Amino acid sequence: MAAHQWTPRWRGKRVSPLPYLLILPTLVFVVLFTIYPTFQVIRSSQVYYHPSRPDRARETDLNLPGIEVESRSIRGPHDVGLAYFRAMFDPSTDEGAIFFRVLGNTLLYAVVTVSASMALAFLFAMMVNRAAKWIGLARVALFYPTMLPMVSAATIWLFFFTPDYGLFNSALQVFGYSGPQNWVINKDLALGSLIIVAIWKDAGYLMIFYLAGMQNLPAEIYEAADLDGASWWVKTVRITLPLLRRTTLFVSVVAVISAFQNIDHALVLTYQLVSGEADLLLYEIYKQRFILQNYGFANALTVVMILLLLVFTLSNFFLSERSTEARA
Repeated sequence: MAAHQWTPRWRGKRVSPLPYLLILPTLVFVVLFTIYPTFQVIRSSQVYYHPSRPDRARETDLNLPGIEVESRSIRGPHDVGLAYFRAMFDPSTDEGAIFFRVLGNTLLYAVVTVSASMALAFLFAMMVNRAAKWIGLARVALFYPTMLPMVSAATIWLFFFTPDYGLFNSALQVFGYSGPQNWVINKDLALGSLIIVAIWKDAGYLMIFYLAGMQNLPAEIYEAADLDGASWWVKTVRITLPLLRRTTLFVSVVAVISAFQNIDHALVLTYQLVSGEADLLLYEIYKQRFILQNYGFANALTVVMILLLLVFTLSNFFLSERSTEARA
């Protein structure tokens, strides 16, 4: 006689617990290491706290909108509610001036590095997606910058940017460049130097995803296009790019997140050499948190960065799914 196997029911239907048990470990890690820290950061962004200041009470103006002057500790902590966010979106405050400057720098940095890196990655993948002798060496050469730590890549480029005899300036002079030589301390060129290093570092990494996608495309479609006399450009625009739509979505999400997370090369190339013209959002968070020890403002900036990445990622996936359903 077979033993009776108990199965839970939900609204009259049998529900197997196995799928929920399998995802339980992942859910626990997500809650502990992603959701809980996020709520902690949101809560900490409502607290004024400068641990480097003495714990001395006096008439203190926190210089935050809606917070009155009163006798309090100049160190904190003080609950200030959403004052940091109100200050960030008011350009007349110090926090607002900093926020709009680093947000503009970060958006420019992300737009240029992501678009240029993805275009180069697609071009590189097209170049090495063929059977040829020594093609493996070409793939390794294009992927090589990815294997370097960002600090090492920035150090190499610090030599390239050296005035007068640096490789980058020497190459530009061949094409008639006669502008400023020291890019990393020039307020108009410092952000450009960070963008160049990031593109050089990321293009080979993104190429791997495009190359893997191209190698899984059905050959029959290209054979049919050849029989119809389609040119290389037509096959690229009408076949390859549409079929790699999901790969492009994934690559764009990875590239944007990477653009917001880059800070190492800024610490090597432009650290304290320019007065804010090349500061990125994550760099400003680091400066406010560890150098100026303005914990509340650093946490408020972190909340904004999380929201920006969350909105971009969700909207990207949402638009992709709607496009897929529309084509079905």
